[in-house]
Amino acid sequence: MKENTLLSIVSPVYNEEAVVEIFIQTLYPILEQTNMRYEIIFVNDGSTDNTLKKLLALKKSYPFIRIINFSRNFGKEAALTAGIEHAKGDAIIPIDADLQHPPETILKFIEKWKEGYDVVVGKRLNRTGEHPLKKLSAKLFYKAINALSETKIPADVGDFRLIDKKVAEALKQLPENQRFMKGLFEWVGFKKTVVEYYQNERVAGKSTFNGWSLWKFAMDGVTSFSTLPLRVWFYIGLAISSFSLLVGIYIIIKTIIFGIDTPGYASTMVMILFFGGIQLLGIGILGKYIGRMYQEIKRRPIYIIESEY
Repeated sequence: MKENTLLSIVSPVYNEEAVVEIFIQTLYPILEQTNMRYEIIFVNDGSTDNTLKKLLALKKSYPFIRIINFSRNFGKEAALTAGIEHAKGDAIIPIDADLQHPPETILKFIEKWKEGYDVVVGKRLNRTGEHPLKKLSAKLFYKAINALSETKIPADVGDFRLIDKKVAEALKQLPENQRFMKGLFEWVGFKKTVVEYYQNERVAGKSTFNGWSLWKFAMDGVTSFSTLPLRVWFYIGLAISSFSLLVGIYIIIKTIIFGIDTPGYASTMVMILFFGGIQLLGIGILGKYIGRMYQEIKRRPIYIIESEY
């Protein structure tokens, strides 16, 4: 490791006034053990509470804090992107301010980085403090996206990791503004290893990540890294058309041999509603991809910075 190596800690925050001071007080002695220069970049993602005010007060006592303040809430993926793009460090570690990511794991990350790994991924061994339904949803999400996508995302791996500066430079080259960072981290590749850790409970406050957010996040992940949902409708259409042809042939032969039966209203309605639902579902999936294309071709910025401190 070269002299004057700089470590950048990136922490997106949204309405985290209750935790930022505890986070700094917990993280500071650990950073002191690294024997490296360091900076902590807080990306205030349009918080509506006193998060920014609290961060500005903390900066007076901890001058190594940098604050990037968004003009509004752009989402965690945008905040994480901004933190990585503005980090000056030779190594960058994204970490949540709620201390569910144990800061002492940073020391293990650095050890692996010194061994020559470009990416050191943190893998959860538990999901403390999460609702059983959320745990099940997360498990199904990883199974689904890895079944659909060519870019495989390891289960129970989040944004908590160390990336080398060259990995950050590679991420900066990716132009999309509808970003799924877990997938982008995997897509760029580089030499990688895993460090396991036990997730803690939140020290204070309440998570803003709800079931609807998880669903949108999953949809973004699938549509960002797989076109299989589009391709599969060709085979569904082919199967239904083949089945319809066989049924039609059967009805013609049956009518010729046995005469005409009285048509059934109920069965007709069921078939109409079934195929109508299939068509609408296919159109909905197509619309999701078209919507992503529409957002991308406008080329709006991923985020807008109101001020930096």
